[in-house]
Amino acid sequence: MSRIYMYADETGDLGYGSDAPYFGIGTATYCGNHSKALWQGFRLRTDLEAKGVRVQRGLHAKNDSRATRHAMFDLITRQAPRFDTTFLAKQNAYERVASRGPVYLYKQALYLHFKEILLQVSTAGDTIYVIAGHLQTSAKRDAIYRAVHSVCGQIGTDRTVVPCVWDAPSSWGIQVADYGLWSTQREVLGRNSPWHNNCVEPTLQSVFRPWG
Repeated sequence: MSRIYMYADETGDLGYGSDAPYFGIGTATYCGNHSKALWQGFRLRTDLEAKGVRVQRGLHAKNDSRATRHAMFDLITRQAPRFDTTFLAKQNAYERVASRGPVYLYKQALYLHFKEILLQVSTAGDTIYVIAGHLQTSAKRDAIYRAVHSVCGQIGTDRTVVPCVWDAPSSWGIQVADYGLWSTQREVLGRNSPWHNNCVEPTLQSVFRPWG
């Protein structure tokens, strides 16, 4: 029996009328004891502060400078977690899905992402910790927390799934998931990510687009 740690983050927004064509979920998976990876993440963050880079809210690919991204992707390359991504094309959502609102879209993304990947990364008897960064809109936090619990409850059968919903800055793994998802999204949208081929793609196991 093993312990699997799947860190999850999201990209895009939950509005169907927004400019973001996709709502996406991405995970970075570490198997077993990965305390060395957590220490390396802490060390990177303190090293950046020593250079005058303020990272009090953690690392976030969309907002970080090119130099910070380079340092982060260099460490990701050395850690080599498993990456998986799911992108839902919101314009192709069935009306019955869209009519149920943004939290239901989030729940659909979670379910479609995890229903196969949880089985791929674990075997019977394993315990999988799904550590998800919560959405920043305070009014939705409780609903998102319930959604994560509900989805994990549906998937867990012969293995134990433990959902955790944390602030992204508190978790190195969520920040790694954010970077992997950011880079993959750029490729999906036809934009270049100069780090993708060397740093993310070697351990990127899935780019799932069930809605086209």
